[in-house]
Amino acid sequence: MGVEITTQQKAGTQARNLWQAIGRGIMCKCPNCGEGKLFRAYLKVSDKCSVCGEELFHHRADDLPPYLAIVIVGHIIIGLMVHMEMNWHIDPVIYLWTLVPLAIVLPLALLPSIKGGVVGLQWANRMHGFDPNFRDPALPDDQ
Repeated sequence: MGVEITTQQKAGTQARNLWQAIGRGIMCKCPNCGEGKLFRAYLKVSDKCSVCGEELFHHRADDLPPYLAIVIVGHIIIGLMVHMEMNWHIDPVIYLWTLVPLAIVLPLALLPSIKGGVVGLQWANRMHGFDPNFRDPALPDDQ
C-alpha cells in the first residue's frame, strides 16, 4: 500500500475545512478565522478580513444566494399554505396579510447568511482566486 498524496499536499497548501468555512460564512464571519466581519454593508463582501487579512474579494456568489433563498422561502410559504388549508378554512385575504409580507421579508433576512455560506464554500474549495498558488492564464506574465 502506497501513501496517497493529495493535490493540496503537492501544492504545499493547507487543507481547509469545508463545513467550518460554510458555517462561519452563514454566521457572516470570515471563513478563514471566524472572527472578522464578512460584509461591509448589507450584501457587500469586505475586500479583506479586518482580523486575519484574508482576501475576500475573489468571491463570485452571483445569483446562487437569491436562488437558494427563493427555494427555502418557497418551501416554507407553500408548507404554511397547505397546512392552513388542510386544517382551517382560510379567507384568501388572510394570505395577503400574512404570507405575502412573509414572502418579502424572509428572503431579505436570509440573503446575507446564504451569501456568506456560498463565499465560505468558495473559499474552502479554493475557487475563483482563493487559491494563492493559482495563476490565471488569462493574465499577462509579470516580467
